[in-house]
Amino acid sequence: ICNLQSAICNLQSAMPLLIDGHNLIGRMPGMSLADPDDEAELVRRVRLYCRRHRRRATVVFDAGIVGGTSSALSTPEVEVIFAPSGRRADEVIRQRLRKLRDPQGWLVVSSDREIQRTAREVGARVVSSEEFVTAMRTSPPSREERSPTLSEDEIQEWLDLFRRRKR
Repeated sequence: ICNLQSAICNLQSAMPLLIDGHNLIGRMPGMSLADPDDEAELVRRVRLYCRRHRRRATVVFDAGIVGGTSSALSTPEVEVIFAPSGRRADEVIRQRLRKLRDPQGWLVVSSDREIQRTAREVGARVVSSEEFVTAMRTSPPSREERSPTLSEDEIQEWLDLFRRRKR
């Protein structure tokens, strides 16, 4: 039984998430848009949330080095997309919403009013970034989070990612 506000209740369903990445970073405690590794840290946190709740997410960020899906940051649970040069993440999110075959099956995470409006127009559900932060913070940690282990391949992937970002 869900007696919290309906937006938080939506977070408990198995709907895939479409996340406005930089909008969410700006509302995450301990994170800053000025941090050069902010995207990787947000993706790490979203990945843990998705594993905990058996969900999938697509996180869209403003333009990166190359637009499109980031194979370095994407995992089976979380697809990471950077807007192509000259476009904003907001545009990419609104375009994706309009092209979804089943927008009613998606939950959009953003505090941007235009994104929220578009999401509601196509029938997707909406939760603000602040509400999502609250849900992430109140989720109990998984066993994996309490004792994290990385394979040598994962460690190498992160090292390669950080080396590329320094150039």
